[in-house]
Amino acid sequence: MRIVIAGGHGQIALRLATLLAARGDEVVGVVRNRAHVDDVAAAGASAVVLDLERADADELAGHLTGADAVVFAAGAGPGSGAARKDSVDRAAATLLADAASRAGVRRYLLVSAMGLDAEPDPGRGEVWVAYLRAKKAAEDALRATDLEWTILRPGRLTDDAGTGKVTLGPSVGYGEVTRDDTAAVLAALLDTAASAGSVLEVVGGDVPVADAVAAAVR
Repeated sequence: MRIVIAGGHGQIALRLATLLAARGDEVVGVVRNRAHVDDVAAAGASAVVLDLERADADELAGHLTGADAVVFAAGAGPGSGAARKDSVDRAAATLLADAASRAGVRRYLLVSAMGLDAEPDPGRGEVWVAYLRAKKAAEDALRATDLEWTILRPGRLTDDAGTGKVTLGPSVGYGEVTRDDTAAVLAALLDTAASAGSVLEVVGGDVPVADAVAAAVR
């Protein structure tokens, strides 16, 4: 497959690129900063330098031609304000959906977040509230398209070594999950057409990734 990852220098994105490239897929990482190109290449992917906060859908679509799937793994990141939560976590995700439609790419995986179905706790601060609202708006916009989308909502992400085992389903309860295992779930979902139209939560667990994905979409 040819897979384009938006936010290609992100921690999950680099792990996903490594997995996909190792199994023979062609991977393209879309990055904003030219200094990140070497890191993307080291993961086995090629890089496209494009600022998703400034690009338009036609420009992005030109880089998606021939892709079998797109993955949105971008985020404004720690230290960014409320405005960039919206311009990256919502607007860039929506831009990728628009561009995918224009390029004829049907499959779209969105890396989202848990805890979006309840009103955000204002006590967590303006930026946190903006982040959750941006993620929820991105999900809502994607659901409104006719793309073959899958939304993955990881729990609290850690840099611990992956175990290859998770708990995956529509509602699994809040917990931690490694970035390694999150990337492995994304790779498995790309192979699972039946996951289209699913919103899945993932945390650490004791079910091998392939089995967890198969069970979640059965």
